[in-house]
Amino acid sequence: MMSTAAGAASVTVVLWASAFVSIRSAGEAYSPGALALGRLLSGALTLGVLCLLRREGLPPRPAWRGIAVSGLLWFGFYMVVLNWGEQRVDAGTAALVVNVGPILIALLGARLLGDALPPRLLAGMAVSFAGAVTVGLSMSGEGGSSLFGVVLCLLAAVAYAGGVVAQKPALGHASALQVTAFGCLVGAVLCLPFMGQLVSEAGRAPVSATLNMVYLGVFPTALAFTTWAYALARTTAGRMGATTYAVPALVVLMSWLFLGEVPGLLTLGGGALCLAGVAVSRSRGRAAVPGPARTPAPRREDVRDHRP
Repeated sequence: MMSTAAGAASVTVVLWASAFVSIRSAGEAYSPGALALGRLLSGALTLGVLCLLRREGLPPRPAWRGIAVSGLLWFGFYMVVLNWGEQRVDAGTAALVVNVGPILIALLGARLLGDALPPRLLAGMAVSFAGAVTVGLSMSGEGGSSLFGVVLCLLAAVAYAGGVVAQKPALGHASALQVTAFGCLVGAVLCLPFMGQLVSEAGRAPVSATLNMVYLGVFPTALAFTTWAYALARTTAGRMGATTYAVPALVVLMSWLFLGEVPGLLTLGGGALCLAGVAVSRSRGRAAVPGPARTPAPRREDVRDHRP
């Protein structure tokens, strides 16, 4: 089961990293709200078809609170605010602020869900956070950062953390597919005010940008969020949050392969730190090796009683 959960988490990380390339294209033609709505509508449609094929009904009543909160915070608010904020800050600032999210997940998980905070998890997250910031700084261009953009990225990190922590209890009552599908639907409903922008921008956008938006909905949203929920149901929120620190390292690799952006030594070093931190946070301490059984020394009176 744990190996299956690790595989699901790996799928999530790879697909979320691939979203970087698609957002580059789609974000040039679509505004933040329109891009979020188009992505969520594509994801909701895909998840709806999967629910019908698997005959998944409505989630049980106890799951709805977590689904609604995660849908509002993570699927809806987070996607719009992150798209908006990253247009107003350079990559280094975005990396510094947004990657606070996994740390907040661990802290909120400990406070609200009773998750443990083992030293290895905290140490690994510290190393990965340093790596993520290094990657962001090394890949940032000449663009400046506005205070408003920093606030937007911080709100995105808080919404991400709150959405994950709210989603965790819901997975105890409903399947990963149900939680993801209806959370995505809630987020799409929240973004409906951007429908006018989406329609007008879709008429002017190049086909490649629209295809990238659909890709974002089908793979990094529908598939990756489902595999995320599957893995989250089988581990703690803190450990899952720490796993996402592998995304910056994969972004470096994918930018190299698909965008021709050759990484420098600082970027490669930051990516290595990200992966090293994830490895530390996911590791477990060595179990104590039992030594040979020791026969208790006989008590003095026992020795005396057995003398010839």
